[in-house]
Amino acid sequence: MLTPSPTVAPIGVDIAKAKFDAAAWIDGKYKTKVFSNTLAGFETFRTWLRPFAPAHVCLEATGRYGEALATFLVAQGITVSVVNPAQIHAFGKAELSRTKTDKSDAKSIARFCHLHQPPGWQPLPPAVRQLQALVRRLDELMAMRQMEHNRQDGADATVQASLTHVLALLDAEIEQTRAAIHAHFEQHPDLRAQRDLLDTIPGLGETTIAVLLAGLGDIHRFDNAKQVAAFAGLSPAERQSGKYKGQTRLSKTGDASLRKALYFPAIVAGQHNPIVRAFCERLKAKGKAGKVIVCAAMRKLLTLAYGVLKSGCPFDPKLALAN
Repeated sequence: MLTPSPTVAPIGVDIAKAKFDAAAWIDGKYKTKVFSNTLAGFETFRTWLRPFAPAHVCLEATGRYGEALATFLVAQGITVSVVNPAQIHAFGKAELSRTKTDKSDAKSIARFCHLHQPPGWQPLPPAVRQLQALVRRLDELMAMRQMEHNRQDGADATVQASLTHVLALLDAEIEQTRAAIHAHFEQHPDLRAQRDLLDTIPGLGETTIAVLLAGLGDIHRFDNAKQVAAFAGLSPAERQSGKYKGQTRLSKTGDASLRKALYFPAIVAGQHNPIVRAFCERLKAKGKAGKVIVCAAMRKLLTLAYGVLKSGCPFDPKLALAN
């Protein structure tokens, strides 16, 4: 059995849209409570944490549901870790956990926090968080537009006018959101400089660049290109046991929005970016399948983006070839 630290109290949080379950592991026993996922709930949670200070709060990276809580706690000087849900899931399987409730998940996260002591999390700058919100909204609008477009095909004549009206509204909202993203870059010099650097890479357009900058956040938190590829789920996952060797695939344990954003740009880069094109041609000569080549091109394009942002220098095919 794991022995809790006598100095730092591990606190697991399983968060949902309306509420979150918290579990404190103290002296080998759990203390649990449910809080509303609101500012009032955050304040109540902070009061509940006081007897456990210093506390280390750990929660899964579940997008916007947990971001507000994590930001609030860090502002109060409380150590917070935001962990990939795949890590928590794997930890639960390793423990042969059979119970699946919000309370049991919070307890599992508390044990994970104690055993692995994940690194502390810091919120992104407000300008980046605002860019993330705009990028998410654009993605939502595009998805809604595609759904309405699909409904329009074969729909009865009595609803065609309604569908056309909604599509027009969505088109207007999409254009307004794109304009807001462009204006956001112009209003923030640091983001604008990063956008202009990425714009020098053939294959990347402003929409993709916005997704990359929103998804990656502070590029300096990554030590190398491999970490960036892993963050985006573009690292190869090998399967081998004894004489058996399975097919190597993408791990997909990462930000799906980055992979989605890079797919079509990678195809374009395979034709118009000299570095990516040469890379794809080498893979094709080795007999690699088309989908494998595209996925490899996505990773290559992301690596080029990382190099440009990290160095602060525009894309240079000669320099990229040397590296």
